[in-house]
Amino acid sequence: MRIRSFIIAYALVLAILLFADRRPHPSAEGHYSHIVDLTIGKNAIAQSAALSRTEIVAPGALIPGTWAAGEIPAERLIAPLVVMDLNVAPPAQISLDDIAAWEGKHGAVPQGAVVAIRHSATTDARSGAATGAASRNALPITAAAARFLMDARYTTGFAIETSPDFAADRPLARQIALHGNYVIESAAHLATLPASGSIIVVAPSKGKSASPDQVRVLAMVR
Repeated sequence: MRIRSFIIAYALVLAILLFADRRPHPSAEGHYSHIVDLTIGKNAIAQSAALSRTEIVAPGALIPGTWAAGEIPAERLIAPLVVMDLNVAPPAQISLDDIAAWEGKHGAVPQGAVVAIRHSATTDARSGAATGAASRNALPITAAAARFLMDARYTTGFAIETSPDFAADRPLARQIALHGNYVIESAAHLATLPASGSIIVVAPSKGKSASPDQVRVLAMVR
């Protein structure tokens, strides 16, 4: 099943590349220069006890009866990717002011995007994964900021470097699920990505398990 997920991921990327080649493009703006694997591999996990495998927390893992990972519509698994830097000062959460500052610099968050949040000050350059005591904290975004992104920007998901404790903010976790958003936890190599312009490809297995599921995540970077 895991091998099938990897094959599906690469097939999706190939399909996107072929589609992009067929579209008329007057300039090089539509081209992607390389692909970054945002998945933590087995070797990295074995080498560091601070790392955990990259998983997708589907709505069904937060509210029973909503989408399991394998039931998320395919069109929500390929999306624009934006990257926001997390302030290292407590409470270390993206706020509405942070979103306003990001949009003032890069333009509005594209509708339907996946928002990646990176803790740049504590990022391991070798793996791209957050280190230290940030492994089981609350989600690195305030409830107000998450609601704005889901309601006003129609985000489809969030990608974070840590493995959060969703029980720390159950109302926010429920809102994420009710909006059909998913959370990619323990995402790797976010430090290598630009703030905007990339495309994310998420490939969960086609199961109906409500628990977090291992996932392959790729980013196509301009």
